Amino acid sequence: MTRARYSQVSLDSTSYYHCICRCVRRAFLCGQDHYSGQDYEHRRQWVVDRLAVLGEVFAIDLCAYAVMSNHYHVVLRINQKKALEWSDQEVAERWMQLFRGPLIVTRWLKGETESAETLKALEFVAIWRERLYDLGWFMKCLNEHLARKANEEDCCKGRFWESRYKCQALLDEKAVLQCMAYVDLNPVRADIAETPEHSDYTSIQQRSVAVGRCADDKRKPTLLPMVDASSTETADDDTVCRFRLMDYLELVDSTGRAVRDDKRGAISAFAAGVLDRLGIDEGAWLAHMKPRQQRQPVALGALKQLQQYAQLTGRKWISGQRLVGW
Repeated sequence: MTRARYSQVSLDSTSYYHCICRCVRRAFLCGQDHYSGQDYEHRRQWVVDRLAVLGEVFAIDLCAYAVMSNHYHVVLRINQKKALEWSDQEVAERWMQLFRGPLIVTRWLKGETESAETLKALEFVAIWRERLYDLGWFMKCLNEHLARKANEEDCCKGRFWESRYKCQALLDEKAVLQCMAYVDLNPVRADIAETPEHSDYTSIQQRSVAVGRCADDKRKPTLLPMVDASSTETADDDTVCRFRLMDYLELVDSTGRAVRDDKRGAISAFAAGVLDRLGIDEGAWLAHMKPRQQRQPVALGALKQLQQYAQLTGRKWISGQRLVGW
């Protein structure tokens, strides 16, 4: 039975989630439609621009993304703590960057309300605060915006996305690392890019450009940073788990060479060292990087965490437990 997306989000289990959304039928999100000859390449920047806007409004951090021809991937971290620390005024101002709020809130922001009106305005603000760290509202604001723009450009109406977005919980840092690398390697696996750093409209390219300090006049979303190379391998609220950026770039590059069918390769000794430190089996890692034909499990992680997640989300079991190779 199909479950509501909110039932798949358990902040007690994890704050990291992998979301995928695919276009309906032959609709093209981006790229060249060889059937009609229409070029939709410019729409890739729509996705990136919208992610940048939403990242500035929501208490949801972007860890990885990849914009493909008829779908996109994002790896997100829900930062509930940040949303709870915002003042009521900041919450209202953030929400009203996206939506036109009721007049009573506008008057409250200007200090023109009486006590009863203030209480009513604060009721709206409390609702908005919860929405600003709600994964469903983030995806709604992303998908609805893109669908409206695409339909307007195509001079048509109706459904643009194939279905509701697919959501996968990432229950530990190993699952987060594996999923981020899987997302970043999408163009390499699809044979539309030779190397990760040449994979346009991906987080791996954005991180690589940032390391090289190359100029880029296109707007980019803010990515949740990785641990600095000079620091110890400790995670905090401002970094993606305990991953060092240079280790991650090396790992993704080596994995990309290994998973291409038209190339012989193996994970380098340096990248294998990263896997050893994290306790990840090299064979299981490469198996996870292969293109997936079967239905993806709703959660990735160690068996114990999968069992806990199942209990917290009202499930008796989680499919794909046998795939866990950690």
